Amino acid sequence: MREPLLERRDRKLDLAARAAWLYYIAGNTQEEIAAKLNVSRQAAQRLVAFAVSEKLIKFRLDHPLSECIALAESLRDKFALSLCEIVPTGETFDGIGVCAATYLEAYLMAKAPTVLAFSSGRTLRLMVEQIPAMNQPQHKIVSIIGNMSHCGRAGRNEVVIHLSDRVGSQAYPVPTPVVATSSEERELLQTQRSFITVKTLAEQAKATFVGIGDIAWNAPLHQEGFINDEEVAELLELGAVGEVAGWAYNRHGEILQKGTNRRVASVPLEQPAQRLIIGVAGGAKKAEAILAALRGKLITGLIADEAAAQRSLALVI
Repeated sequence: MREPLLERRDRKLDLAARAAWLYYIAGNTQEEIAAKLNVSRQAAQRLVAFAVSEKLIKFRLDHPLSECIALAESLRDKFALSLCEIVPTGETFDGIGVCAATYLEAYLMAKAPTVLAFSSGRTLRLMVEQIPAMNQPQHKIVSIIGNMSHCGRAGRNEVVIHLSDRVGSQAYPVPTPVVATSSEERELLQTQRSFITVKTLAEQAKATFVGIGDIAWNAPLHQEGFINDEEVAELLELGAVGEVAGWAYNRHGEILQKGTNRRVASVPLEQPAQRLIIGVAGGAKKAEAILAALRGKLITGLIADEAAAQRSLALVI
């Protein structure tokens, strides 16, 4: 049986690591940290200092967080995931971006030519912003989703071009809108040589990083102008709870056969996924969409925060 003294030290290390994450990565003030950890401001200050003295902080946090590890293990075991990382919940999703960047950077540092694929979204952009500048022209950075509405309006959270500029790799964006104006237009767009090239590369990707969006008013697809009010209402009526690369799915993770999916011009999703598809998302409001993606085996890996993980597990019946 472990000595109480050792248990107290482990708990202090855990609290210090959590305080350091909130301070250095999530950007919280000491007052905010104190409130979240239910300690005094002075205790919060000491915990951050302790994390530094114990060398828990380098460029990234270097200490396992027991509660996050337990959540990750539960999700990994329940859904047979190849990869699962859960980070502390912060005011922004910077922590998720930092964690996802750790995995992405490892692929980018490889000398052997590698194909990496991406959807789009704010959290993936945060991931890209954590990647240091490098020169890796041997890699191919491929999108699985377009970055414009059917009327030509560009989205704000494109990933592939930004990452390619940062690391000097070859970029292959999807040359279509996210949702075409008709199924006939989509079929025509997807017969173009440029689309077929991108689709073929995406199918060869060593890893694919995807955002997970919820289906709701002012959710990512709606906010970016890729779908309109009427289309949101139709998807909700059809039972859609989430989307990956524009493809809407229900609570069971089944990709819908109706609604905007008839006109989505993204690279088709594989179901069940046979390759490493890493969902990157956070926040309790995304929990239902994340859980459905896991149930439907649309993703085989997950990087999320505690709020999303806790809520997702609570929804499992």
